[in-house]
Amino acid sequence: MKWLVLGVIGIAVALGVYVRLAPTDPGRWHKMPGAVTNRDLTGGAMRVVGAGDGGLAWMDEIIRATPRTEVLAGSVESGMVTYVTRSKVFGFPDYTTVRATGPQLELYGRLRFGKSDMGVNAARLDRWLKAFAE
Repeated sequence: MKWLVLGVIGIAVALGVYVRLAPTDPGRWHKMPGAVTNRDLTGGAMRVVGAGDGGLAWMDEIIRATPRTEVLAGSVESGMVTYVTRSKVFGFPDYTTVRATGPQLELYGRLRFGKSDMGVNAARLDRWLKAFAE
């Protein structure tokens, strides 16, 4: 029984290390789906908002101020940026890509591990959009 418990703990620790240290391929995550609409997904969310000139730069400032968030790929100058935000306790990565398309911003947040994010990405996008609107 002792060995079973130690084995389960060992597997949990190994998974935790993998989640935090697994390499991220920007080529896989720095992209947008064909059509972005306002909707929640099982493992993420999409939002479209009117932004005007300079909208991506302002959104970039808001997102970079979010704890445990960093840029994975892209830039404001290129018109598209992908960010990684990690959960506080376990360090699960969520990826958010923001693209300027004319007078609009398209936001696409999604999880990397698992099937459901329990609304975390939608809530994060909505917080950023609320700050953007203020």
